[in-house]
Amino acid sequence: MKCICDKVLLREALTNVSRVIATKSSIPALEGVQLKAYGNTLTLTGYDMEAGITTTIDAQVLAEGEIVLPARLFSDMIRKMAADDVSISVEDKLLTQIVSGAARFTIMGIASEEFPELPRVEDGEGISLPQHKLKSMIEQTLFAIAQTDTKPVHTGSLFDLADGKLNVVSVDGYRLALRSEVVGGDKTMSFVVPGKVLAEIVKLLKEDSENPAILTVSKRHIVFSIDSYNVVSRLLEGEFLDYKVSIPKGCKTTVITNTREFMEGVERASLLISDRLRSPLRIFFDPQGSIQISCSTPLGKSYDEVSCTLQGEGVEMGFNNKYIMDALKATGCDEVRLELSGPLSPIKVLPLEGEEFLFLVLPVRLKHEG
Repeated sequence: MKCICDKVLLREALTNVSRVIATKSSIPALEGVQLKAYGNTLTLTGYDMEAGITTTIDAQVLAEGEIVLPARLFSDMIRKMAADDVSISVEDKLLTQIVSGAARFTIMGIASEEFPELPRVEDGEGISLPQHKLKSMIEQTLFAIAQTDTKPVHTGSLFDLADGKLNVVSVDGYRLALRSEVVGGDKTMSFVVPGKVLAEIVKLLKEDSENPAILTVSKRHIVFSIDSYNVVSRLLEGEFLDYKVSIPKGCKTTVITNTREFMEGVERASLLISDRLRSPLRIFFDPQGSIQISCSTPLGKSYDEVSCTLQGEGVEMGFNNKYIMDALKATGCDEVRLELSGPLSPIKVLPLEGEEFLFLVLPVRLKHEG
């Protein structure tokens, strides 16, 4: 195999493909990136047996062939190259020479046959939506994915398509994040994508791009096609929470407030809280038009307040400061609508109009202060 390609294109492809490459594996080939040079292209693949990323770049192929090179070392070499082009040539016994300008490296490769084949997703059902919409849907729900595998299916996000609307849902036992988009069509499907994969997908999606992101789904796997990249992942199995039943109907109190001001108030009142000194935030939604935030730990007491517009009855609730902050950050709105149904019911965080997103945060039971 011998090919010449643009260093910038190769570096970008390597960076993205390397996101799923294992740093340590019982299969040495999985610590590498697979290169396939055929026709006038070079295809790069990374895989960790759960997810794989493949992309193709233009190349001048002088001799067709395949090789697996150690990913970290190869990436470091390309990143440090000074010239515009990179030449990769595989010689006898998998000895591989990488040349760019005056820089020259010779390293041992691994036979391409030792690289496990990625799962094929053929005849799967498809969903297509603009990249910026999919990026927003994932970003606004990632924060609520479970980090422990007490229930493995909740370490991913549910994609639920019905009646032309796609819902992406994440839950972790303390909060729920739901993001909706109208995608049209009459398909009905439901599947769960691992959070680890979604965190990498979001880096490939462009927030200002109308180009389509295409999701092709089979029984056990999904392929995300994003520009020149294909990301294949296994799907999580198990019974996901019935999220529609979990969302409280109606409310007793509606609060509208400036998102940034509320976040800053939460941040200030949380200064006394640490991993060692945990304490809930005590938040009183006052009918007189203020949100009063207080906290008490062995270090001392804090108090802050922000203005709001409130309809309904006043209510005092306790919250984990991180959970309420994560939900506010994910809104991306200047103003936010909060719906409350009592001190021990989840708070609903919504946009001012409609329900493009809906975040639930469970309150903490407060101890009465005498």
